Order: sequence, then C-alpha cells, then structure tokens
Amino acid sequence: MKTIVIVGAGPGLGMAIGQKFGQNGFQVALVSRNQDKLDNLAAQLKSEGIEASGFAADLYNPEHLTQAFDQIKEKYGFIDVLEFSPTVGQFPPTPAMNVTADNALDQFQGLVLGAIHSVQQVLPAMLERQTGAILFTTGLSAIYPIPMMGNVGIASGGLRNYANNLHTDLAPKGIYVGHLSLGVFIKPDTPTDPKYIADAWYEMYVEKNKAEETFPVGVTPETIVW
Repeated sequence: MKTIVIVGAGPGLGMAIGQKFGQNGFQVALVSRNQDKLDNLAAQLKSEGIEASGFAADLYNPEHLTQAFDQIKEKYGFIDVLEFSPTVGQFPPTPAMNVTADNALDQFQGLVLGAIHSVQQVLPAMLERQTGAILFTTGLSAIYPIPMMGNVGIASGGLRNYANNLHTDLAPKGIYVGHLSLGVFIKPDTPTDPKYIADAWYEMYVEKNKAEETFPVGVTPETIVW
C-alpha cells in the first residue's frame, strides 16, 4: 500500500486530500503542530476505511520535523507522496508597503525552509527507487503580485521557484514534482469545496504531465471574488 504524507494537515484541504488519496489505496500520514487535532482527523479517516495516523511537528523546528518523518517511516515505510500545504506564520498577510524583515522572514522560514526540510526527509529514498511525487500547494500570490499579500507572496514566490526547479531536476529521475496555486477562498459545499481541489491534485498526480496549474484553471487576481 502506498503512503502519502500531508504537511500542514487540517480539517479542510488536508482532510480532503487525505480522503481522495485514501480512497485510491493510500495510507495517510498527517503532520501539523497539534496532536489532538491530528488524532481527530485520523479517526475520521479511519471511520471511512482509510488507514491514517497523525504526527505532530512544528515546521519551524527542523529536529522535530525530522523526528515526525522518522516515526512515519517506521510505521509506514517508504513515503510515495509528500504534499505540502501548511498555513504558517505569526503574522497575518501584510500589504507590500508594510512588509518588514520580521514578517517576511517569518513566512519564508515556514514555507520555504519548511518545504526544504520536508523534501529532505523523502528525497533520498525517492532517488534510490527512482519513483515518488512531491506536491506543493500555494496561494495565487506565488504566481501573481498581490499587494495585500506582500509578505506571503515573497515566500510563496520563492516556494514556487523551488518547486519548478525541483520538477526540472527530478523528472528525468522518475520523480514527479507539481505545484498547484489556489485562487479561491475555500468554502465547503460550494464550487470551491476542498474536495474539488483534492480531485485536481489527484488528477495531476496520476497524469504527471504538468509542472504546475492554478485552481480554478486560468484564474487570475482580477477574476477572484474577494
């Protein structure tokens, strides 16, 4: 049975991705900071017939993150898919004119360094087997300048750059790297329900024919309903 690790798992998108991949034969390892919340999410997945467990870790603490991945590998073995979609930071989205070193660095450490540390936990084994997938989920500010997302966009743009370069490096080695940028406010029971985003991710994972996409396809800042 294959294993997906969802870094930044929560009751919305993370749960939807866990359900989608779990329904297609994956074991699901959930990673975020709060063990109690993770246990509740895992219990919900198990009630749906999906093997799942939670592993608490703080993206800002590389040692804790490594420990969580070590526990995942001990329990589930090889990690076939890493999905990275955390909400990070001690600062809210900040307009560009109010960006400071502190609120920019905070986002960068969580998103970019957190992604790098996470990738380092799975990449050696993927390279050895020449298989696997690494999936990065961001907001639309990763692609387009959105002034109200000043500090977030700096980090998200860096993460997109990292993802696209990884795609170029790793595709010849049998490892798929994808980036999905969300131009929606996620709302259950609407066309922006997280299950539709999970569907889009699973399709990208299965087809492996594009480095990145937006959700919805073709969305721009001008077409977002704020």
